[in-house]
Amino acid sequence: MVAHSRKHPLDSFSQKVCVEKGKIYSFSASVQVSEGSGIVAVVFKFPNRDAVRGGDVIAEHGCWTLLKGGFVANFTSPVEILFESKNTSVEIMVDNVSLQPFTKEEWRSHQDKSIKELRKSKVRFHVTQASKNPLNGTKVSIKQVKSHFPFGCGMNHYILTNSDYQKWFASRFKWTTFTNEMKWYSTEKARGQENYTIADNMVKFAQKNGISIRGHNVFWDDPKYQPDWVKSLSPEEVRTAAAKRINSVVSRYQGQLIAWDVVNENLHFSFYEDNLGENASAEFYSTAQQLDPDTTMFMNEYNTMEYSSDEKSSPANYKKKLEEILSYPRNENLSLGIGLQGHFGSGQPNLAYMRSTLDMLGAIGLPIWLTEVDVEKDPNQAQYLEEVLREGYSHPAVQGIIMFVGPEIAGFNVTTLVDKNFKNTPAGDVVDKLIEEWNSNTQEIIADDQGYIDVSLFHGDYEITAEGRVANTSATLSLRVARAHEPQAIVHVHIDT
Repeated sequence: MVAHSRKHPLDSFSQKVCVEKGKIYSFSASVQVSEGSGIVAVVFKFPNRDAVRGGDVIAEHGCWTLLKGGFVANFTSPVEILFESKNTSVEIMVDNVSLQPFTKEEWRSHQDKSIKELRKSKVRFHVTQASKNPLNGTKVSIKQVKSHFPFGCGMNHYILTNSDYQKWFASRFKWTTFTNEMKWYSTEKARGQENYTIADNMVKFAQKNGISIRGHNVFWDDPKYQPDWVKSLSPEEVRTAAAKRINSVVSRYQGQLIAWDVVNENLHFSFYEDNLGENASAEFYSTAQQLDPDTTMFMNEYNTMEYSSDEKSSPANYKKKLEEILSYPRNENLSLGIGLQGHFGSGQPNLAYMRSTLDMLGAIGLPIWLTEVDVEKDPNQAQYLEEVLREGYSHPAVQGIIMFVGPEIAGFNVTTLVDKNFKNTPAGDVVDKLIEEWNSNTQEIIADDQGYIDVSLFHGDYEITAEGRVANTSATLSLRVARAHEPQAIVHVHIDT
């Protein structure tokens, strides 16, 4: 279909359908524009409500681009499907339009299947004597000592003075982000007076407990969150101060972090672009990579996957910003990552839109992390948190998840995992359940008549112990289970009898 002679952004074509309450609707269509390129969005118009954007993409002239999106039906009603382009001078072409309904049970089934395929591998153990004769009846113990998927939690300065917080955190998480302590307004409250004491001590605590750290952040593009003394500087003074800041903080933690959020929220805000020019973000990424060449440098933005109506941070605009940064001179080999904060409001999360966003950005081929996941207070908060975490963990493009949640005593009031006595909230129960579910419990299995044992294991590091039926005969080994192209790995365990 082709929409021409357009006068209004929503001038296109429409189709009315009826949707059922509680179902998840996944949308897709192939789109083109008649000249150049531009953002085309799908819009869902419900009776007596504003039109809701359900997904967008940068459409091109001369080739088809896949537009994906969707919504969750909160009530049974008719809905009108339309297309939007703010450039009314172009014609919109669409083909292969699909709106597919899923029950929550069907959606969850797909997640479970994806998790099994993505996060686990089949392993076959073959237990033999040194002569290679099989040892049937051997008991093999399989103990996971580390998970390879980063599932972590934000941390703040209260952890330095509260032993209960320390024990609670270190017993659960091996990945973290400091919520505020590395930010410029925390490390240089007065001009020229840097103080990294708190951040340094938190780094020491993390390293002592084997916890990997994401750096957050070098700069924040929101004018409101600059150090107070920066707000009154001239553009040239901002340039000088920013150069000192990036050299100071990135050099200080060089080689100690797994990632840096270099310019936070640069789709919504533009403090540095307004003061230093349109390439400010790209220049900061280039400098940060030079100072810490082995660390991945991330964009970090909110509402890209959690709120479809925020056009500033839509997947299409996120992709455009990535391309701008990568096309800047000296950034050809930049190690760039996609950070999606994941601050979900109250009410049912739009899992269809979340998945379509991850699909679109995942196609770029850069690593995606969910960086600050939380869910606002709601009678169903724990359920919604679990749905969001499962959606992220089950997606092939997602390489890590950090939640901005934690103990009440540390001020985590949006999504609290434990109360003042460190007793679990319902959300805390969900997180503990997922930690256990996404790791392989210690197993003891008896080898068959041919000495074989077949298991499916989550990707991670394992300690394997095989005990023969003859007294004092055993073997131990360390095993790393990772995603492989082969359908099944065979691990040979030899016991000297």
